[in-house]
Amino acid sequence: MTWREELKKDISTLEQLKEFVDLTPKEKRQLREITEIHPMRITRYYLSLIDWDDPDDPIRKMAVPSEAELNLLGSYDTSGELENTKMPGLQHKYSQTALILATNQCSTYCRHCFRKRLVGLSSAEILQRFNDAVKYIEKHSEVNNVLVSGGDPFVLPTAVLREFLEQLSAVPHLNFIRFGTRVPVTFPERILEDEELLRLLEENSRAERRIYVVTQFNHPREITEKATAAVARLISAGVILNNQTVLLKGVNDDPAVLAELQNKLVSVGVNPYYIFQCRPVKRVKNNFQVPLQRGYEIVEAAKKRLNGHSKRFKYILSHQSGKIEIVGVEGEFIYFKHHQAKEPENIGKLFRRRLNKTAGWLDELEEVE
Repeated sequence: MTWREELKKDISTLEQLKEFVDLTPKEKRQLREITEIHPMRITRYYLSLIDWDDPDDPIRKMAVPSEAELNLLGSYDTSGELENTKMPGLQHKYSQTALILATNQCSTYCRHCFRKRLVGLSSAEILQRFNDAVKYIEKHSEVNNVLVSGGDPFVLPTAVLREFLEQLSAVPHLNFIRFGTRVPVTFPERILEDEELLRLLEENSRAERRIYVVTQFNHPREITEKATAAVARLISAGVILNNQTVLLKGVNDDPAVLAELQNKLVSVGVNPYYIFQCRPVKRVKNNFQVPLQRGYEIVEAAKKRLNGHSKRFKYILSHQSGKIEIVGVEGEFIYFKHHQAKEPENIGKLFRRRLNKTAGWLDELEEVE
């Protein structure tokens, strides 16, 4: 069976889900209401990681819709993506980086996704003509790297990815190309069963310009034998792997769990890159977001269990103004640093806000001089 055939066996309806879990009439009504707005899609592989006897199973929470998604607190664009869109499917927020939204599809639709406004849905935000994006990048010599994201670009046919890489590789001022994908986590068969994909990555990840894969492992149980094998094959193809964990309530908001995750990532060859504060996304914030003060305490407690390589990540919130590192809590203040910024003059700038134990986002904190 090919990976495409395997993907077609995904779980995307309540009728299919009922084969694995008993749902009350109320749950059926709620899940039907939710999935009509934000579709469900779970690969058979990822579904197999769920312990159905545990109502608080972390994999289940990330993959299976719940009534918590009926809560509308938050926004569908928490980081100002629309205001940085230069053409449908191309964003240019930071001067050196261009972001391409290549698809609105994923192998599994994560319930904590910060792009719920478009993933699995018909969207005008997805790139229609890759040539136009390349022309934009060619005209902007300050752009030295491109992130191809979505959705998940690794659900696209390998022939499409080849076209992407051929065109981007012809741009002389690009130092590296990144793919943002959760396929190694939720659908490792895509990597394990497609030799053409691995050859393509190997051909394009050379000493002078590497291909990076940025993935998202959020829980130690996601680092399975299959996932580890997929990671190993990517490394063998010359790809460099970084991981962006999202701090999620009920999933990894425990120092021991978070530390185990980072240690396991390093052991299989994946570099911890960021731990992201969960964004205040509509239908996500109330379900998954941990308050900033508590998040900082969790991250710092986890770091005490980690070696130098395992704690190279930064605890970051991806704000409208840029990527902001949460660097400390002291007394009545919480301290931040602009790790990356839309306005270059803000990069590296330190600032503080008055501490609020329930606040989950920068905008909820009182400004101080």
